[in-house]
Amino acid sequence: MTDRDELLGHVQVFLAEKLFEGCGGLEMTDEIRVTIAAQACLLLLRRATDYFPHLLTILVYPSAYMAEEQRQIEDHVWEEGTMTRLGETGRRMGSMVLAWDAAKSGADDPSDGKNVVFHEFAHQLDYENYASDGVPGLDTREQQLSWSEVMRTEFALLRAADDTGIPTLLDTYGATNPAEFFAVTTEAFFERPRALRARHPKLYAQFQRYFQQDPVEYSAERAN
Repeated sequence: MTDRDELLGHVQVFLAEKLFEGCGGLEMTDEIRVTIAAQACLLLLRRATDYFPHLLTILVYPSAYMAEEQRQIEDHVWEEGTMTRLGETGRRMGSMVLAWDAAKSGADDPSDGKNVVFHEFAHQLDYENYASDGVPGLDTREQQLSWSEVMRTEFALLRAADDTGIPTLLDTYGATNPAEFFAVTTEAFFERPRALRARHPKLYAQFQRYFQQDPVEYSAERAN
C-alpha cells in the first residue's frame, strides 16, 4: 500500500468517527472537513493508530477567536485574560477548536513552518497516555529514555534562546512548556524538515523514529 492509499483510508475513518461543528456563523462543508482530516491523518501514516481516541468533536471558527485564559506569571501567581487563538485542545475532554483560515493556510503553504492542525493534533498524540507533558506514547523503555534526554536538552536550548533573543528555527512559543515544545517541533518536522535535520539532528532523529516517517524524503520527491 502506498502512503497516498494509506492516507486516504485514514481520512475516511477519521471523517466517519469525528464530529465537525461550525461556530461563529461558519457553515460546515466537505472542503473544511477533508482539509483538516487530511492534515491530521498525515501524523498517523506508517504507525499503528487509534485515530486520536480522546477526540470526539472538532469545533471550527471562520478565523481567530477569543478565549479566556489563565497564565502563570510566577510561582503561585496567575493572571486571567482574553487571548486571541487559532486553535485549542485538551482543555475540554473530547473537543478541539480550530480557526478555518489558519487550517487552510497551513495546507496551502506546506513549508512555512506553521501549521495549526499539526500543532493541535500533536497535543492529541501527546495526551494519548493521559499526560500532557511532551512525551507521547513510546514503545520501549529505551525509546523513552532517549526521547527524554534529547527533548530536555533541546527544550532548554530553546528557552535560553528565547530569553536572550537569539534567532531560532523553532517557534519560541515552544519554550512555554514541554507540551508546546513537542507541538512546535511537530510543525517544524513536517513543514521544515531539511532545516530541522540540519540544525537539530538529534531532535529530528527522535521525531523520525516516533512518526516512522522521513519528511526530507517527501520534500526531495516534490522537488524532482
